[in-house]
Amino acid sequence: MSEPKWSPWRPSPHPRNRGVLHAPLGPGVYDLRNKQTGQLILFGIGGRCALRMTSLLPKPWGTGTRNNSKKRNYLKRHLKDIEYRTMACDTREQAADVERAIKRDRGHEYRFGT
Repeated sequence: MSEPKWSPWRPSPHPRNRGVLHAPLGPGVYDLRNKQTGQLILFGIGGRCALRMTSLLPKPWGTGTRNNSKKRNYLKRHLKDIEYRTMACDTREQAADVERAIKRDRGHEYRFGT
C-alpha cells in the first residue's frame, strides 16, 4: 500500500460555470475549508470520492439522497469561498483509517462532523 498524500488546496468549482472537480474516482478522503475565514468546514471519505463530494452540493447540482441539508445550505451560501483538497487511497479501508485519524486529532476544529 502506498502512503497517501494530500493534494494542494483548490478553489471549489461552481457547477453553474461547469468547473472541474479534481478528486479521486476511487477511494479517497476530502477536506473542505472556508478560504476567507480559514475555518475547517468538513471532511469525509468515499469509495468513489468525487461522486461523494458531489452529494455535498445543493440541488439542482448535488447528487444522492444524503440527509445533509445543513451542510448543503452552508456550501450553497459560501461556495465562492470554499476550497478543498483530496487524498487518493488504495482502498476504502485506508481512507477510513485517514478519516479516523482526522476525527481523533482535529475533528473538533470542523464546523460539521462527518
